Amino acid sequence: MKIEDIEGLVLTETNYSESSKILNVLTKEHGLIGVISKGCRNMKSKLHGVSRKLIYGTFHIYYKEKGLSTLIGVDVINSFPKTTIDLEKVSYASLILDLTNQVVKQTDSDEILELVKDTLVKIEEGLNPIALTNILELKLLDYLGVAPSIDCCSHCGSDKDIVTLSSDSGGYICRDCYNNEPLVSDKTIKMIRMYYYVDIKNITKLDVSDEVTNEINQFLDDYYDRYTGLYMKSKNFIKKINQINNN
Repeated sequence: MKIEDIEGLVLTETNYSESSKILNVLTKEHGLIGVISKGCRNMKSKLHGVSRKLIYGTFHIYYKEKGLSTLIGVDVINSFPKTTIDLEKVSYASLILDLTNQVVKQTDSDEILELVKDTLVKIEEGLNPIALTNILELKLLDYLGVAPSIDCCSHCGSDKDIVTLSSDSGGYICRDCYNNEPLVSDKTIKMIRMYYYVDIKNITKLDVSDEVTNEINQFLDDYYDRYTGLYMKSKNFIKKINQINNN
């Protein structure tokens, strides 16, 4: 086997044997790969600090197309240090990794790594982690083939007089098709479309009201439950934290 230098992001880590870990790494070159990091749980190992979730860098590995590759070393590009010491930030970063790990198993798109990396960078820079996570969640629905209708009414196709947003209906609902679905604010209707089209790496400011954030987040939670079949333990953890903070 020859050594390959592969740019990627660690999505998951699992203890293996007494001193090693198996890492799931999303890479530009080979998509999602399994990598064994031998002896990395030993404090003196050169792999100790780089064999964990949220490490983005150039991975030097003995690559196997089938089976586990073997990690030799990592040139870290970003370890997201501010995110890892902030409970809110790291909770949303964990959700992003959890979601990404499930999405990439259903698509071979090489665009997802860049989207996820850009989102994590913006969280690290201090932008709203909830809004950023929602933006990524919305964009990833495209890769799952179940994107909501946010350009026109999901029933009739009209782009006039949009009055609400419904996961049951699959997106926008116009005034003529409205049938007592729960209403959302006009700002939510406009903001979710902006979320879908915005280039994440170009975001420099993200001020979103609690009302809009809650409405978009609820829509996406319901939409994922209804159309994707994905289940993320990290989302339940976030809900528990929010309940504690609100009490």
